[in-house]
Amino acid sequence: MGTVVLTMKASVIEMFLVLLVTGIHSNKEMTKKIKRLKFNVPQINCDVKAGKIINPEFIVKCPAGCQDPKYHVYGTDVYASYSSVCGAAVHSGVLDNSGGKILVRKVAGQSGYKGSYSNGVQSLSLPRWRESFIVSESKPQKGVTYPSALTYSSSKTPAAKAGETTKAYERPSVPGTTSQPVTLTQVLAVTTAEASHTTLPKPSPSAASTTSSPRPQPVGHRSREMDLWSTPTYTSSQNRPGANPGFVPKEELSTQSLEPVSLGDPNCKVDLSFLIDGSSSIGKRRFRIQKQFLADIAQALDIGPAGPLMGVVQYGDNPATHFNLRTHTNSRDLKTAIEKITQRGGLANAGRAISFVTKNFFSKANGNRGGSPNVAVVLVDGWPTDKVEEASRLARESGINIFFITIEGAVENEKQYVLEPNFVNKAVCRTNGFYSFHVQSWFGLHKTLQPLVKRVCDTERLACSKTCLNSADIGFVIDGSSSVGTGNFRTVLQFVANLSKEFEISDTDTRVGAVQYTYEQRLEFGFDKYSSKADVLNAIKRVGYWSGGTSTGAAINYALEQLFQKSKPNKRKLMILITDGRSYDDVRIPALAAHLKGVITYAVGVAWAAQEELEVIATHPARDHSFFADDFDNLYQYVPRIIRNICTEFNSQPRN
Repeated sequence: MGTVVLTMKASVIEMFLVLLVTGIHSNKEMTKKIKRLKFNVPQINCDVKAGKIINPEFIVKCPAGCQDPKYHVYGTDVYASYSSVCGAAVHSGVLDNSGGKILVRKVAGQSGYKGSYSNGVQSLSLPRWRESFIVSESKPQKGVTYPSALTYSSSKTPAAKAGETTKAYERPSVPGTTSQPVTLTQVLAVTTAEASHTTLPKPSPSAASTTSSPRPQPVGHRSREMDLWSTPTYTSSQNRPGANPGFVPKEELSTQSLEPVSLGDPNCKVDLSFLIDGSSSIGKRRFRIQKQFLADIAQALDIGPAGPLMGVVQYGDNPATHFNLRTHTNSRDLKTAIEKITQRGGLANAGRAISFVTKNFFSKANGNRGGSPNVAVVLVDGWPTDKVEEASRLARESGINIFFITIEGAVENEKQYVLEPNFVNKAVCRTNGFYSFHVQSWFGLHKTLQPLVKRVCDTERLACSKTCLNSADIGFVIDGSSSVGTGNFRTVLQFVANLSKEFEISDTDTRVGAVQYTYEQRLEFGFDKYSSKADVLNAIKRVGYWSGGTSTGAAINYALEQLFQKSKPNKRKLMILITDGRSYDDVRIPALAAHLKGVITYAVGVAWAAQEELEVIATHPARDHSFFADDFDNLYQYVPRIIRNICTEFNSQPRN
């Protein structure tokens, strides 16, 4: 009997040990499983804004497709909380358009947010916002607990937002019941079922109910759960089923009208006119590609009153303005307007369109701001059916920067039909490639978007912009009389060179000419003789001293006929006369003739020059246009003052 008892005890002990070992093994597996399930990364949609999420730091999973411009992003590196979380992640480069996990951390609001184009996303500028956030790779930091479910500021639950994951192993409590902790057996039962069931969260049945217990639900129950647990609040008849899918919580209504409207990128303050080809030859499909290109440009530029403004002119037989600079002052409205443009048909008279823009588009009434560079971008399918050189020259001389984009140019057997060979180089103000693009196919047009945006915003390189230093024909009238002397004459020439150095000299910018006089006059070089600053300075050095009497009145008349008679239209005409004595002839009538012909005259006297004569010669007011130096060696001191007065006068006048 004792032996039997001992045997039974041994068997019991053996069974206990087996159960213990089995239990330990099971507990290890269960612990691993629980660890795997302890943190579920919430998923959000592309349109979820950081400001709607209360959590100060969290990890989320973004879907694919958040590069779409409809998901607005404000700022660069540090983003306003009104931004799309996932859109900001793509803009920052943390994600690409395929989506993925990111770490989001809230930071303080900024006094301003700068827009930029990065990774296929155009972020917008914003003056200020109450809260910001930054995004980084989803590497959890040690000691930081990240939420398995996000807390939203509106009544919309995470599941209603995007099917985000709620806290693991929690079940919504039903009113009138008490949440009960789930047993270990229930956990094991759920984990065992995972192989055949994918779990989805279930939204809370009431806003007040936050305590819940675990019960993940299978996919097949999703639509039923939404009906059972969530009660949509419809804000208007438009949001009811059948009119517009989904619903808007009441709490969101107060914020919908507060979406910040960008003031535009202040680093790209230009006035833009796009001249689009609406000729019959382009066809409907390519015309749609052209419109999409315009819409993408509008988005990339970040249109606004503090940044770039944009209008569109379509040309065929004749040009017509679709909208001017003041019609649409944000990218969203501009894109909508572009979509509504219809093709005109007819020929491709681009030259006529450029003339139209020069005369009509860049006016104050049409929104031209005066202090911003004027830019006209001409898109041409193949080649124009009229000439563009003269129209473009007049546009450039009016201060308009002409860009040309040509698509699918003439092949060899078509070149006979091109009215103006090499028309692009004849149209732009620089032939270094900065102002022109050639695209082999309409399907490659989008590749020019970023280079074009960068160039039109590079105001430092817009050399055709009309300024006080690049928009004049300057004629120097130099006294070479015997009283000057050889040494002093070289000093006068150095003074002329120092003034010339301050200007941007080329055949399309400022041009310089010179006349020397005694009793007689001679043309040292005309406006069209030299087209670079170096050539002009060398020409000044080579001027030889003449010697003789002083007939200043006759010299003014000669300069009007031989120099300014050949001045270009729309150029400011500046005469700078340097003399060391009283004139032997009358200066009043010649000076009046110069003033009546629009020649702005600066009179510089040295040594024995008569002050009253200088004031008669000079344009009114004389105090700004006449100068007197008691010695030739002091002439250099007047260079900054003369340049300053020239620019002050220019900036006080209408630009175009």
